[in-house]
Amino acid sequence: MSSRTTTGTLVGQGATRSRSGATYRAMLAQGATEYLVLLAVVLIIALVSVSLLGFFPGMASDAQETQSKMYWQSASPIAIMEWAARYANDGVSPGYTHFYMRIKNTGTYPIRLTKLLANGRSTSKTCISSWGCDTGNWTNTYLYPGEEKIFGYPSYFSGIPYLGSGNLTFFVLEYQSGLGGSLSSNCSRTAPYGTAMINNFGFEYTQYIESTQITKRQIGIKPVIIKCLNNYD
Repeated sequence: MSSRTTTGTLVGQGATRSRSGATYRAMLAQGATEYLVLLAVVLIIALVSVSLLGFFPGMASDAQETQSKMYWQSASPIAIMEWAARYANDGVSPGYTHFYMRIKNTGTYPIRLTKLLANGRSTSKTCISSWGCDTGNWTNTYLYPGEEKIFGYPSYFSGIPYLGSGNLTFFVLEYQSGLGGSLSSNCSRTAPYGTAMINNFGFEYTQYIESTQITKRQIGIKPVIIKCLNNYD
C-alpha cells in the first residue's frame, strides 16, 4: 500500500516536471520570436532613416557640415573657430571660392603659420590656385597660445565682424575649382549657392618651444565643409 502511494507520487512529480520543461521551452521560443521581431523593426527604421538622408541631400550635408565644424573647433594646436565661404567670379571661369576663417592657437606653445595644405597640395603663398597668388604677408601669422586671428579677403566678407584691424591678415584663402584638385566642391554663382568642401585641409607651422623651433604639419581627418553665402560678382 505504501509503495504504491510512493510510486504514484513519483510519477506525478515526473509529469509535473515534464510539463514545466515544456512550458519553459515554449517561453524561450516566444522570447526568441519577440527578439527577432524587435530586431527586424529596428533594422527597418534604420533603413528608412538612411533612405531619407539619401533622398534629402540637404539633411546629409547639414549633418556633415555640423560634424566638420565641431571637429575643427576642437582641433589642436590650430582650431578654426568660425568660417564662411562665397563665390566670386573675378573674371575667371569657373570662378573662385573665397574663404573667411577665424583661427585660434589652442596649443600650449606659440606658433607661426607658414603653409596652406589642401588635397595633397601645399603652398607658402597666400592661396592655393594657379592664378593670382601673391607672396602674401606671413609676418602676421604668429599666434600666442589662446590667441585668435582673422584670415580672409576683407572686401568679400565686409558683413562679418573682425576682431580688430591689428588682427586682420590679408591672407587670401581662395580655391579655384578644377585646378589641381585643391577644392573638392566649389561655391555656386546661383542660389542655393552650394557647399564648399576641401579634403585634407591643414597647415604647416613652426612651433616655438623655448629656444627650439620645430616645423610641423596639421592635416584634418575631417574635411572643411562650409555652406556658401550669396554670390559676390
